[in-house]
Amino acid sequence: MPMHSSSSSLSRRQKPNNNNENVISKSMSAEEEVKLAALAITLNIRLRSADMPFAMQAYALRYARTLLLQPANHRPNPSLLARYLKKEFDSMYGPAWHCVVGKSFGSFVTHSPGGFVYFSLESFSFLLFKTEVQLITEAVVPTPAAR
Repeated sequence: MPMHSSSSSLSRRQKPNNNNENVISKSMSAEEEVKLAALAITLNIRLRSADMPFAMQAYALRYARTLLLQPANHRPNPSLLARYLKKEFDSMYGPAWHCVVGKSFGSFVTHSPGGFVYFSLESFSFLLFKTEVQLITEAVVPTPAAR
């Protein structure tokens, strides 16, 4: 699984764009990169790092912007923003998504390939990533504790 730090150098799956500030996944076509850059500009979002297909990135950016369009007195706090985005991605793309939203945080995460995006919107940074879920096929029977 690839690992990402929200402030470290680029991984081999990423490449910088023209201004070396935003990072877009290599798996996207040039046309998709342009569309994503235009979307980010339109929504006033700074895409910082990603290893995620175009459609999923676009969905994450739009959904986050929608969450922040609420009136200021009804706007969710960072924990609720993270919960809403995580639940939406669990619903749309299966489990196990994780989301961190805040004004200042550090991170170093391991994620499933194609399941990572980090962006800023207004005063918040959003880190959304997916991990693998392995089903347990046998019942685990706890052993009595030794006395």
